[in-house]
Amino acid sequence: MKIAIGCDHAGFRLKDYLLKELTKLGHEMINCGTDSEDSVDYPDYAGDVCRLIQSNNAQLGILVCSTGIGISIAANKLKGIRAALCHTEFSAAMARQHNDANVLTLGGAVIGNKLALSISMAFLKEDFTPNERHIRRIRKISDSEK
Repeated sequence: MKIAIGCDHAGFRLKDYLLKELTKLGHEMINCGTDSEDSVDYPDYAGDVCRLIQSNNAQLGILVCSTGIGISIAANKLKGIRAALCHTEFSAAMARQHNDANVLTLGGAVIGNKLALSISMAFLKEDFTPNERHIRRIRKISDSEK
């Protein structure tokens, strides 16, 4: 699977860890940066990852900042993006199955590497479960972007 991954300076260490581990697991990773702990603005990196999804150059995205909140808000402002901030494997799986989330956001200061990897794997292995109520709700979300 082709996955775009990006972060701000506060998410750099976790992003770097996930990039390496998910590559080992066979995913094609697109590193959108940042690549240091020098201060940057998370909306820039959210945009880079989300544009790859919007253009179908990546199937899913992972974004990391300190809490996962700011980068999630930034990502969700972009058309067609459904970013989910997840702290558990269950919430990550449900985000994909019920909400057709296409971006996972994580907080580098909130969760550790191993849990973040487990959450990422849960997110990546699930697919949207298209049933009438899920489709209806996703359509309402998409309609609000017009």
